[in-house]
Amino acid sequence: MKPAIAEFIGTFTLVLFGCGSAVLAGGEVGQLGISFAFGLAIVAMAYGIGPISGCHVNPAVSFGAFVSGRMGLNTMLQYWAAQFAGALAGAGVLYLIASGRADYSLAGNGLGQNGWGPGYLGEYALIAALVFEVVATFLFLVVILGATQKAAPGMVAGLAIGLTLVVIHIVGIQVTGVSVNPARSFGPAVIVGGQAISQLWLFLIAPLIGAALAGVLFRQKLLEAE
Repeated sequence: MKPAIAEFIGTFTLVLFGCGSAVLAGGEVGQLGISFAFGLAIVAMAYGIGPISGCHVNPAVSFGAFVSGRMGLNTMLQYWAAQFAGALAGAGVLYLIASGRADYSLAGNGLGQNGWGPGYLGEYALIAALVFEVVATFLFLVVILGATQKAAPGMVAGLAIGLTLVVIHIVGIQVTGVSVNPARSFGPAVIVGGQAISQLWLFLIAPLIGAALAGVLFRQKLLEAE
């Protein structure tokens, strides 16, 4: 149970702090601040729960580890259950906090949900959103699987992974709000409903595609150190 508990807490933290930075402090910290909130949440959890579960806190990361041969199917499914539950709990707590502000509304302010198209941030088209999420997740998994392979300096893996997530957010917030993580998208979407739910499919599928591509490269030893 230890890894599942760790993954629940880690994903809960990512959603609460990452999405919370957008909902509770977005006007004060801006896009750069939100980017660092997501990335630093990963850094913190990497050192807090990494020794227990590896700090995946992301179904795409677990899927990439499975495809690469580093994780079994049953373990991956246990991680997925904990991650989706943690994300939903994190979004729920964020909603309870945000709703304590008199001028907050779920319909108007949301919970940092992902999306695309008219009315959403930069109003990018579906194909742009799809390409960004696949490519960004692929590159994210290349860093994660590369930084955690046996030949890599393990003590700095969490920092490298967290900073990569910062850069991904700096580039992509206006495109999709940045998912690269099906659980991170799932939690807010379930509570917000409406368009967030109708567009959730992309944020479930695209990160898994990107993660699978990276996993294949590592499974074939094309990016594994000798």
